[in-house]
Amino acid sequence: MDPSAGFIEHARAHVIDPRATFDVADAQSLPLKPAHFGAAVAGLVLNFVPKPPVAVREMARTVRPGGVVAAYVWDYAGKMELMRYFWDAAVELDQAAFELDEGRRFPICQPDPLTELFSQAGLREVQVRAIDAPTKFRDFDDYWTPFLGGQAPAPGYAMSLSEERRAVLRERIRAKLPISSDGSIHLIARAWAVRGTP
Repeated sequence: MDPSAGFIEHARAHVIDPRATFDVADAQSLPLKPAHFGAAVAGLVLNFVPKPPVAVREMARTVRPGGVVAAYVWDYAGKMELMRYFWDAAVELDQAAFELDEGRRFPICQPDPLTELFSQAGLREVQVRAIDAPTKFRDFDDYWTPFLGGQAPAPGYAMSLSEERRAVLRERIRAKLPISSDGSIHLIARAWAVRGTP
């Protein structure tokens, strides 16, 4: 399920497994029967849903007793280091960037809020754990180039700056990154995974 018809069309065109179906729908109002599935998973999406508690309750409603309701979100405030280095440097240079920082904007992306979110949806045996993915960049350009695309909050912020201010930000980030002697950069991309049982 996704609210974007374009994403759904792409998925239908590229996933040929007959067990998979794709539908346009709102996570806060799933057009599905109660207790229909054995599991429901929201991948990297809950923080973008206007009302996450409603979405989790909808997921729980559609899963059979004893099944699994799960989600995972990036740890924007902590070990999603790609983003942390960017926003920490941006805020040092421009206090207005604080309002755009996903670490501040998405407070549910941490263990305690995720536990509370799932528990308040009536789920039992709620567990949260970290998933750490090593993220290696060939060199600084490999790290920096995605921020020039203009899509999503960080790239959008970077491209909203004048060329001069963007260069200052770039160099501030470069000075803080753990760059190895061969020029490579090794970071961690942490997601928090949460699961519960209806």
